Amino acid sequence: MDTTFFDLGISKEFIKGLKELGIKTPTQIQKEAIPILLKNDTDFIGLAQTGTGKTAAFGLPILQNIDANSDRVQALILAPTRELVQQIQKQLFKFTKYCETKIFAEGVYGGEKMDIQLKRLNRKTHIIVATPGRLLDFIERGDVNIKHIHTLVLDEADEMLSMGFKQDLNKILKYTAGTRHTWLFSATMPEDIRKIIRTYMSANAVQIEIDRNSIVNANISHHYIVTSVKEKTAMITRLLDNYSEDRGIIFCRTKAGAIQLTEKLRHEGFSVDALQGDMQQKERDKVMRAFKNQSLQYLVSTDVSARGIDVNNLAFVIHHQLPDQLEYYTHRSGRTARAGKTGVSIALIISGEEQDVQKIQKNLGIKFKQLTL
Repeated sequence: MDTTFFDLGISKEFIKGLKELGIKTPTQIQKEAIPILLKNDTDFIGLAQTGTGKTAAFGLPILQNIDANSDRVQALILAPTRELVQQIQKQLFKFTKYCETKIFAEGVYGGEKMDIQLKRLNRKTHIIVATPGRLLDFIERGDVNIKHIHTLVLDEADEMLSMGFKQDLNKILKYTAGTRHTWLFSATMPEDIRKIIRTYMSANAVQIEIDRNSIVNANISHHYIVTSVKEKTAMITRLLDNYSEDRGIIFCRTKAGAIQLTEKLRHEGFSVDALQGDMQQKERDKVMRAFKNQSLQYLVSTDVSARGIDVNNLAFVIHHQLPDQLEYYTHRSGRTARAGKTGVSIALIISGEEQDVQKIQKNLGIKFKQLTL
């Protein structure tokens, strides 16, 4: 028999909410993490990619351990982007649909007026889901008290560091030191993350690793096409013609590159828009909405801008260039093949870059096939 959420110790009211969301069988990280986190008597390190079911793995134990009758903030979840914060908050809300006493989770992130968020925080709040920068603003103004939290979750910790939140995180960790347990989730383990673990977490923290190769690549086929710099746009046009019924993301290394490619593809008549770092949050939300509700077929994005994008049914990812960091290949290709679907990752390389493909193959344990169009 498959393990059920009930076997893991999740109570019936949450299971009812999960069923309605179509979540019936626990994923690997949920199976391994939930029984440990429900006890909440230890620090925890989970090495897992996006798309493995992390939110429920930490979210359900947090919700089940909340004292709903108390007015105190009892748990804090930190995540790198506004999108991810909103996504986590939405999921927690859905999990609690059938709870007898209401559990309140509030989102705190940049791009929205502080006084609007403060008004919400002044109501009963049990869980704060936040991006580090905005949360720190509130703490330093004395508007938010998180001294009594019993659980602090760092979700996508490596992403938070690579987005420049290192000092903010250190301040928040110092500020909440004392009685809390820290649960850290990260796809990779750079030295900065190890430092956080050594400094702020217990030496007996439980560590669980979800085999990253099996996850990232279980349902993704990896390809590369050898072309020239001049021919790249034409090549992408042909690929999009091949995928005329599907949706997908094209990754560029630079903002300028993303804008340029978007204009060229629009000119060719494709339904495409760009996500890049110079955009206002409002424009970004508009593009994401259009992409999610399928009025936009293709998205061109830089690496940082694609953080926290969770859109199902993307058939492909195209790499205009290979990324300069290995992790980015994992993050990029992991945007397709979500929720058990299959997907294709296609990298455009110029001659001489074959060794980069070999390197990715070796380090991530995946197989690339050469495509010719």
